Amino acid sequence: MRIPQTGISKEEILATLQAFKSRDMDWKGGKVFGYTYSPGAESAEVMKEAYLSFLTENGLDPTVFPSLLKLETDVARMVINLLHGDANAVGHLTSGGTESIMLAVKTARDKARAENPQILQPEMVLPKTAHAAFHKAAHYLSVKPVVVDIDPATFKVRAEDMERAITANTILLVASAPSYAQGVLDPIAEIGAVAQKHNLLFHVDACVGGIHLSFMRQLGYEIPDFDFTVPGVTSISCDLHKYGYAAKGCSTVMYRNKELRKYQIFACTDTTGYTLINPTMLSSKSGGPYAGAWAILNFLGEAGYKNLVQTVQDAAKKLMDGVNAIPELRVLGKPDMCMFSFESEAINVYQLADEMAKRGWYLQGQFSTPLTPRNLHISVSFGNAHSADALLKDLRECVEIVKAKEPINSEGIKAMIGAALQSPDPQAAFSQLAASAGLAGTELPSEMAFINEVMDNLPDPICNMFLINFFNDLYV
Repeated sequence: MRIPQTGISKEEILATLQAFKSRDMDWKGGKVFGYTYSPGAESAEVMKEAYLSFLTENGLDPTVFPSLLKLETDVARMVINLLHGDANAVGHLTSGGTESIMLAVKTARDKARAENPQILQPEMVLPKTAHAAFHKAAHYLSVKPVVVDIDPATFKVRAEDMERAITANTILLVASAPSYAQGVLDPIAEIGAVAQKHNLLFHVDACVGGIHLSFMRQLGYEIPDFDFTVPGVTSISCDLHKYGYAAKGCSTVMYRNKELRKYQIFACTDTTGYTLINPTMLSSKSGGPYAGAWAILNFLGEAGYKNLVQTVQDAAKKLMDGVNAIPELRVLGKPDMCMFSFESEAINVYQLADEMAKRGWYLQGQFSTPLTPRNLHISVSFGNAHSADALLKDLRECVEIVKAKEPINSEGIKAMIGAALQSPDPQAAFSQLAASAGLAGTELPSEMAFINEVMDNLPDPICNMFLINFFNDLYV
């Protein structure tokens, strides 16, 4: 595609953009149980207008746009207060949970460089259930991830296992509130005690749960301490654009004090250009997400959030009870909020996800590990809570359809993988296997069951290679 020689009309542009959405899943209809978080039409409209009113303001320089400094500090302080930070706690807005997490890891790394220069290979200790963003941060920032196994019954990490993984190179402990896959909280208080004992930084990833869990607590749900109330917690990430229901592109990273936060900030006067000071990773950034987050927090207020949370929790309980009532399915663990996953020993859950997709539903497939079975993940939010009964109805029917289908030949796939691993030209062999699985070319696959079956049986490094090569071809 080339830039057109003459401009296209507004009407044609908007119509074309709308047509691009023809293959997108219907999140507005409440059938997508992941990725999108809608607060309802009225709230969304307020947020949209606020977002657009600050679309072109640039968060790079607060001396030019002090309005964005006001918005950012207001939003960060509201979230800090919600998570029981005191007057010394500080925070920033970021583009999302991944940036928040990467900044927390950078802060720990740079603090260790300044105070413990003898550490040449810094390490962070994290549960197997920690978000992949920590592995991305490790890759970008040259910090070694030390992964600790979880309890296969509860899907939580044990504090004593975290402690055993600590070495002289450890700079950071990590836990989740909750972990995404099964929606359970790690033992934050116990890990906080370990962090204090060893004088280590401790980051709590509350990207998905920070806001929702806080309002659950206000509603009377028994939620273990997970935020700044826990001694030893030194930083927290919490997304606004998930269960804060703000527009995409807004998260927070918070620290217990400024003395720690200073290691996050980057400044450079070493060039002939303007002085560069970046509190976060991005330089230029639209004020839209700031304004959208400020608007939704103030428009909903505590009462509005409590209403959303109660509605979502009621729907989540209905869904978990309904899934457990289907003989072939079982919810994994005891989820602490509105995110859960379920497995099946009777049918292939990847085939079940495909059948549900034919009816417009999106359920997220998750691969097996030595301690967790393959499963499907559901994130309940206000925008899809009303679909609980319809989802359960289709789920029951699709289970019966999959039971009648010919199962995927898993043993045959394992044999193909084994042969590829033994091939004198493994790259060519795996390229052929990828093509047979549908991971080739520039088109998105229409069904995922066979692809997921292949990837679930691959060693992680090979599976990662598959995905990198596929995306390298997909985006031209």
